[in-house]
Amino acid sequence: MDPSVSFLRNYLLESLQKLPGTREFHIHVLVSAPRKHTGLFPYAHPRPRVYLQDILILLSEQEKPGAPRVFVTALEVNVYNAPSTSCGIVYISKVDSTGQGIAPSPTYTLVKAFLTYYADPATRPFHADTVWLQLFARAQNQYLFPNSAEYSGKRPLTDVKLCAWWKRIFSQVGEEVARRTEGAKLGLYYVLPGLTELEATHTLQFASSVIPVPGPAIADPIPWRYGHQYSQTELPLPCPPSKATPNLGHFIPSFDDDPKSRFIDEIAFTTEEVGVRSPERKRSRTFGEKDEDAGKPASVASKEVTKEYKVQGELGSVSADDFWERMSFRQECIAGAVTGFFTLGIHVPPPPADSHPASAPSPLAPQPGQVPPSLVRRVVASLLNGHEFSTAERAVRATETLEGAIQGLCENIATRPPDSSASSSAAGSSATLSAPLLLGVDRERTPEPPSASALLDVPRTPPRKRKGGAPLPPEVSPNPFPEPVASLDTYLSHIYGSIIVKNPAQPPKEPPDVTSAAGDTETAPEMAPQAVNVLAVRKKKRKAEA
Repeated sequence: MDPSVSFLRNYLLESLQKLPGTREFHIHVLVSAPRKHTGLFPYAHPRPRVYLQDILILLSEQEKPGAPRVFVTALEVNVYNAPSTSCGIVYISKVDSTGQGIAPSPTYTLVKAFLTYYADPATRPFHADTVWLQLFARAQNQYLFPNSAEYSGKRPLTDVKLCAWWKRIFSQVGEEVARRTEGAKLGLYYVLPGLTELEATHTLQFASSVIPVPGPAIADPIPWRYGHQYSQTELPLPCPPSKATPNLGHFIPSFDDDPKSRFIDEIAFTTEEVGVRSPERKRSRTFGEKDEDAGKPASVASKEVTKEYKVQGELGSVSADDFWERMSFRQECIAGAVTGFFTLGIHVPPPPADSHPASAPSPLAPQPGQVPPSLVRRVVASLLNGHEFSTAERAVRATETLEGAIQGLCENIATRPPDSSASSSAAGSSATLSAPLLLGVDRERTPEPPSASALLDVPRTPPRKRKGGAPLPPEVSPNPFPEPVASLDTYLSHIYGSIIVKNPAQPPKEPPDVTSAAGDTETAPEMAPQAVNVLAVRKKKRKAEA
């Protein structure tokens, strides 16, 4: 288990070396240093301590030496680590392609290699007995490459074909981990909201038969379970349920831009009361009654009060089964398109206590090759707001600008945000300095006001608020480790890498095979064009009026 980022980069490049054709791949792997995160289970009591890492992978392709590079695939992932339960969650946030590479596309191979890297305990960069890979599949024309849907060569998958695509990837990752790891327990779960188990099975089987999904066929596939994973007891969950009071907040994790997060927020702020009800009037104490808290120290009385915890909203009355049944009626899950929730759980029994190291490193300690979280956010914001990929020329220019920006940020070129106390001219000059690096604009810009920030931010779900409308308090727990400082050596040794692929070209697609009743396979004969009969419409003659 090598925690350095260079091991992940090399692992992904080796997986791309088997692709057919002759081309050169250039990859940028940005992994942020772990930080404390309290928003994964915001309604759990007590909240488990979780550490979050942001990962962004950008893959560009070069057809031949001297040809320009162009981005072909991007992958954005959030990795959560809960040491208290020895569980981890790998949430695939966004995957997108430009459609401007050489066939076959490397997207399938890159995504499968990344998930296998974190699913396999031999390569996983952090210790966890159980890891959950989670995904919400929703077909859209573009996710990370703006205006890439306007490019004629991009052919995004439809809703059903995308769900079949992800199901095949999860099956192959689970099969690969089961083959490598002895004694591993695996669980595959999926839900297509609005469809029954029979409908979902036939829908995905038909989609896979119409357009075969890349990858070899699985000899002994792991069975899928139609439903959620919160009712099983074989695989440990990241946040164990409360034994005293039922609470849905212990089951459903909250991810950014996820329909489950929005739905659980509505349940948490929904009550059976209509309007605002006045508090109940307290009964006045009669003569002779004794105050039970009299004589107790104030600290003891306050501790007894805080022990009583009330579940927020309707989280205590809605079970996990009811939650997923109601998800079938959510508009963003059934609004004219098929969506899917896919989960792969992998549990490996912990080794004996004697085999554990005497002192394990802190999960907050930065590892070689990791960068500050702000650097990853700036690159993602630049990709979403400052470039477009509608044509080949614009995609090449955006690729060159963004790859140069990543190297420049690692070299500490124009990475300081404008000082709020500085004058407007100083803020304008700082904005002009950082704008060409991120957005690729080499012309002068209008100075921003002093209160405005020159750094773009990624569009995200608004933060949660209390019932009164006040925002939740920020995370005040400090990080004992300083943020890593990116450098040119970090960029060359861990972030950037390239590989030249020289394999036979992909053979042309053969005509489909026709299997007879006896099981013999033969090539389908060429079908002669059928004659089209045009039917003429005969008008009904009207009778002459007498």
